[in-house]
Amino acid sequence: MDGLDRRVDGLDGLSERWRADLAGWGIPPEIAAKAPADPWAHSPARFAERTARALADPEGPTLARIAEALPQDGRVLDVGAGTGAASLPLAAAAGTPVPPAGTGDCGAPPAGAGSLGELVAVDTSEGMLAELASRAAALGVPTRVIRGRWPDVAGQAPVADVAVAAHVVYNVPDLVPFLTGLTAHARRRVVLELPYRHPMSWLNPLWAHFHGVVRPQRPTADDVAAIAEALGYDVRRTERLAPLSRFADMDALAESACRRLCLDPGRAQEVVAAVTALDMWPVPRERWITLWWEPAS
Repeated sequence: MDGLDRRVDGLDGLSERWRADLAGWGIPPEIAAKAPADPWAHSPARFAERTARALADPEGPTLARIAEALPQDGRVLDVGAGTGAASLPLAAAAGTPVPPAGTGDCGAPPAGAGSLGELVAVDTSEGMLAELASRAAALGVPTRVIRGRWPDVAGQAPVADVAVAAHVVYNVPDLVPFLTGLTAHARRRVVLELPYRHPMSWLNPLWAHFHGVVRPQRPTADDVAAIAEALGYDVRRTERLAPLSRFADMDALAESACRRLCLDPGRAQEVVAAVTALDMWPVPRERWITLWWEPAS
């Protein structure tokens, strides 16, 4: 578990460090005040593109770990569901055979895996949930959407066979109630997917270049695993490279960087020049971590 400071132990200490490390990713107020657009906003259209790719090629260890724990017509709770990239591919991948966990294969769901009978999707974005509901209807997947933040809306969600949260935890300062809420709502398994480092880490050299701001190196997926283990969960883990590069071209990178860095879009060519000078292109693919555990019976 590289990067984990073993001087911090105990659930309270791990939880406090997680909260403090995430707070370090805040944007300095004097920079945020000049932002021409919300630097933290996510585009439903971009999420929808990712979901479309996942539906066209349903694969990966996270999908496999969900599917192998599902019964036939099982219920999945997808927290931070976005447009459904982590859960809707279960409908497209049903019956595709690959080896189960531990065999070294990171493909589609294993032979004999269950099927998606109902999806319960939780997200804070009305636009994301609308896109998810539309795609689910086209796939014939019965879906219930709940708008709100987990675990605030946990009381509205039924217990599911599998609970999944993909690319969510770096937005969760209070990780303990988030994880315990997921586990309490899962009969068979909890599955998390996350990049090893904070998803905005690729911007760190540009923060230093444009603003003189040194960004944090933590938290990491190791910290998530440590907190889950401190909660008593028997955490298992696998990883792979992200299936696709973050950006198709330098223009897409510059557009995203301007928004995240609170820069005027007219400075895109300055970003391109800085990326070239700092040898940041192409942006390395992220390490994606899958963590999973079974709730205590």
